[in-house]
Amino acid sequence: MNNNFSCHKKTLINKNLSIMKQLFTTIFLLTFIHCLAGQTGKVSDNLTMPSKILKMDRKYAVYLPPDYETSQRSYPVLYLLHGAGDDQTGWVQFGEVLTIADEAIKSGLSTAMIIVMPDANTGKRGYVNDVKGEWRYEDFFFQEFMHFIEKLYRIKAEKRYRAISGLSMGGEGTFIYALHHPELFSSACPLSAATGPANLDDLKNYRLWQGVEGVTDADKESYFKKYSVLNLIENMPEDQKKAVRWYIDCGDDDFLYEGNCLVHIAMRKKEIPHEFRIRDGVHSWTYWRASLPKVLEFVSMTFHQF
Repeated sequence: MNNNFSCHKKTLINKNLSIMKQLFTTIFLLTFIHCLAGQTGKVSDNLTMPSKILKMDRKYAVYLPPDYETSQRSYPVLYLLHGAGDDQTGWVQFGEVLTIADEAIKSGLSTAMIIVMPDANTGKRGYVNDVKGEWRYEDFFFQEFMHFIEKLYRIKAEKRYRAISGLSMGGEGTFIYALHHPELFSSACPLSAATGPANLDDLKNYRLWQGVEGVTDADKESYFKKYSVLNLIENMPEDQKKAVRWYIDCGDDDFLYEGNCLVHIAMRKKEIPHEFRIRDGVHSWTYWRASLPKVLEFVSMTFHQF
């Protein structure tokens, strides 16, 4: 009797232990899955770096993907440029980059990437050098900023894994940077972009030329050739036509619609491959928030395929 009772008791204990192990395993797996699902990226929007070229500290914001802190791998990078009137916090506060990037990565629309947002609205405004070389933002970006960022973060510092995008003034910066340095960017996505002066006569209306005095006609022509998107496209060397994958997006009621259409036509005539999208919308954050997932998908395809 005692032996039978003892055996029965041991059997019950073993069954209970087995059930408890299964229960703990299930709880652990559910907790692990929940933690993975709950992972979010991280945004810092008040970071600084020193600039000798601009003679001041420059601010920037950065988005780090959800697994950045728990992995040791390196990531592709997207430089995301703000528009006039905003600063490095624009894409964070109004563009909702954290939520949109997290969701794009979670859904598989986008690969995990680092997104870097520099400030081009302190001191003077704009991503290009000024006429007299007193404000050399473009030089700062390529000679100081990119090097600083790509050493500080685990970034795959190769053309294939580097992309650029931006809205309005930042769309102009996207055009100019990728056209000036096709060896550095695998893809470029200008959104509702300013396109610079369409011709020499239009230079007087260009915001970076207003109020400038004491320059020669040769200076004007040189500056126009360097910062007119249309001129750069029309004079693009044959071997650069496929160097960058282009995604151009502008609203049908955007006041910059005409310049973007002229760029599209110029690219068609030059047989430069590009994606051109005209959607219903105006020059607004509502439009650009809807554009960002498409940008993330497009540059991700380039990171994988280029």
